[in-house]
Amino acid sequence: MTTPACEPTIADLGEAGLLELVFARVALDAPANGSLLVGPGDDTAYLVGESAVLATTDTMVRDRDWREEWSTATDVGAKAVTQNLADIAAMGGVGTSLLVTLIAPGTLPTRWALDFVDGLVSAAHAAGVQIAGGDLSSSTGDVSVSVTALGRLPHDVGSPVLRGGARLGHMLAVSGALGRSAAGLEILRRSERGWFPPPRYAEAAATWVGYHCRPDPDLSQGPIAARAGATSLIDISDGLTRDADRLASASGVDIEFDETAIHDLAAAFVPALGREVALECVFGGGEEHVLLGTFEEGAVPAGWSTLGVVSPRSEQAAHVWWAGEPAPGPGWDHFGR
Repeated sequence: MTTPACEPTIADLGEAGLLELVFARVALDAPANGSLLVGPGDDTAYLVGESAVLATTDTMVRDRDWREEWSTATDVGAKAVTQNLADIAAMGGVGTSLLVTLIAPGTLPTRWALDFVDGLVSAAHAAGVQIAGGDLSSSTGDVSVSVTALGRLPHDVGSPVLRGGARLGHMLAVSGALGRSAAGLEILRRSERGWFPPPRYAEAAATWVGYHCRPDPDLSQGPIAARAGATSLIDISDGLTRDADRLASASGVDIEFDETAIHDLAAAFVPALGREVALECVFGGGEEHVLLGTFEEGAVPAGWSTLGVVSPRSEQAAHVWWAGEPAPGPGWDHFGR
């Protein structure tokens, strides 16, 4: 990240100066959900609730989880919020508050830090969630951000939906489209080699790139799925096949994808990217953050797409199947190759 000589850095402001600007942005038009009694500025946040708490955390690292050539600081802030709230939704819950950490070198431009906060605030406000506090720390060069999200179950959702409830004959379904983030990433990678989609696909390609940089799944589908009787849920953060395997493993079952359903999802990307890449986007594309779940037959919520069925546990190493073979798409592994 290159900082123009005239642009102030966070070291120029110091911690107190930066926090003053951050607090002003966080307090601006914050949603009042009644749970936050003491917010940013004290040693801890002070929250009150009527039920058990859902909690999750996620970290993003520059050049590993985002690239500055492709994502703005506002994108990074919004994505950090979304990926955490999607985990809350995957339990059938709704988010209530966020704790945010930024670790950066003193040379980080102040504008980047404030744009990052604006992304946080915008996404949190859209979800009706408050930013309760967080932390700042310095590094020798890396930039990383971490969000801890707290949430609750709505009053009409009795218990969280776990990964281990899929049973023989249950239907596998997804709450939204698949492959958009991966298609956007593919287009960004190809653009570095001088390839751009034909003009007739430019609008769709821009939409996929936008979804990769700033995903915006319908987070309300978590409680909707829970009310419909979802027997298992997970958000698709690491790819359809990998996350379906997590449901299968937790439930002690196999999952069989429907060939037609998968091809229908891939069809949107075939004209611009070709059939092979389109299928890779659907099977292996991460950072979708739509929900994948299992339901008794006839209970799949309106607007969800049925992708397959739960089958008996096999003795094979693979437990997710497509067209009679182990489903492709290894998905994302933080420490894999």
